[in-house]
Amino acid sequence: MSYAIRAEGLVKRYGDMVALDGVDLEVPAGKVIGVLGPNGAGKTTTVRILATLLRPDGGHASVGGYDVVKDQVRVRG
Repeated sequence: MSYAIRAEGLVKRYGDMVALDGVDLEVPAGKVIGVLGPNGAGKTTTVRILATLLRPDGGHASVGGYDVVKDQVRVRG
């Protein structure tokens, strides 16, 4: 099966606070998903990592076959 998004063990910390603690996600190509959960559940942090706006502190993810860390877009400004 081909996946549009794959994330395994995503971790993100802000100081002592753990925002993500091992998030796993697989979205098959051609599917549409919604990300739901209570405030503080890590939805925005996960999406920001997948969009290469944040670097994860652990785990790995790819979107459309591109590694979100290795292929991270560099924005100057």
